[in-house]
Amino acid sequence: MHNQPTAFKGLCDIVARLRAPDGCPWDREQTPLRLREDLIEETYECVEAIDEGDPAHIKEELGDLFLLVTMLSYMHEEEGLFSVADVLQGVSEKLIRRHPHVFAGVKVKDSAEVLDNWARIKVEQEGRTPKDSILDTVSQALPPLDRAYKLQKQAAKAGFDWPDIPGVIGKVKEELEEVLEALPAGNGRSADSQLEGELGDLLFSVVNLCRFLNVAPSVALQRTNVKFTKRFGYVEKKMKEAGRELNKEQLPLMNRYWEEAKEWLE
Repeated sequence: MHNQPTAFKGLCDIVARLRAPDGCPWDREQTPLRLREDLIEETYECVEAIDEGDPAHIKEELGDLFLLVTMLSYMHEEEGLFSVADVLQGVSEKLIRRHPHVFAGVKVKDSAEVLDNWARIKVEQEGRTPKDSILDTVSQALPPLDRAYKLQKQAAKAGFDWPDIPGVIGKVKEELEEVLEALPAGNGRSADSQLEGELGDLLFSVVNLCRFLNVAPSVALQRTNVKFTKRFGYVEKKMKEAGRELNKEQLPLMNRYWEEAKEWLE
């Protein structure tokens, strides 16, 4: 095992070298705003590695996240706003402050009480202003799927929730029926505002079902994206071997290969 302080200092030194006047042109051009999408993408790649259960891949993706967090911190250090050390010290102090049941002898009976204490500490000790709505605590910067999930969780904390799974499933079916009613006549595919709204309601209800079943919707969808990519790759490979082009006239053959992919790649 490598020495942690030495390893982290080494990373910080490399980031500083890359950002130096005679460093890497690409790294010097980066800004916090430019790195936002990279941060989101690397986070999902890390989630994918965790799903795969591959330690080597997880280690690599965690390294990419460490790099981005360190670089973002160092960019602000360059501006004299705060340092990398300030970031580390700040999160350490916050962890100690928000875990009095670990560091200050406070007694708690379960994780729900831990979260209640956490919320109270944010207001009473950290001076956070209480929000006008409990939903205001959910970041608007989250991707829509994740934001929907968080909004529903916050509403559920206040008791605004379905009593059981059949009710949630019934809502999904109801929203699907409303989508079908809003479909344009014939085979038209142009989506008007009403259809867009109904599809949004359907997606929101499916996210709610995920939440009720303790499944993170973005993670579930990412798994399906990976599965679809593998299966379609198999279809492409078989079509190439058969000397056929990918087009709608070849759909029956592509469907046959798709079914093969479902059997062989599961």
